[in-house]
Amino acid sequence: MAIDDLLDEHEQSERVLSWLRANGAGLIGGIALGLAAIGGWKWWGNHQLEQHGKAASEFQAAVDAVGAKDKAAATKVKALPAGMYQTLAALELAKSQVEADQRDVAIATLQGIKTDDAAMADIVTQRLARLLIDAKKPAEAVKLLGKSTSPMAIEVRGDAQFALGKADLARNEYNAALGKLDQASPRRRLLELKLTEAGGTPVKPEAKS
Repeated sequence: MAIDDLLDEHEQSERVLSWLRANGAGLIGGIALGLAAIGGWKWWGNHQLEQHGKAASEFQAAVDAVGAKDKAAATKVKALPAGMYQTLAALELAKSQVEADQRDVAIATLQGIKTDDAAMADIVTQRLARLLIDAKKPAEAVKLLGKSTSPMAIEVRGDAQFALGKADLARNEYNAALGKLDQASPRRRLLELKLTEAGGTPVKPEAKS
């Protein structure tokens, strides 16, 4: 190996050592931060699992209280963290209240549900609208349903229009709902009966050749 090569290697070694002396603390700190971040991520994952398990346990306790008709059931449902668990528990609570002839209380329970899930919000709206119709408040039900496009929502809107004495609008809604249902749907028969009651005539499906 030539002397020039040895000098070059020596210079390179010195430069590396100088850089480490100048930046070693930062390098070590960076590694430490990286390890801490990994540890923190693992801790967060375990924390999330623990929180999920706790929420599931609280949800089950609330649902059990509803089933047992515990007087503290409503309090336990309200104490659940906002989210799907609380929404599902509140739906069970409202169902139990309806069965106990506490319609107005059930209405208040459903009105208190806040959810960002579109499908769940549609279910809550439909159940609330049905109770409003039963409470002789069909106009509120129509307003609540707005322009909902699911077959069930359209059917309930038809029920509200019929309760308001607007048979022509009710027929339109029932026909629209029927148009969205599969021919084999078990709800078709009920919808056809409602349409007939509103003065309409169900269209028979064309026979397949």
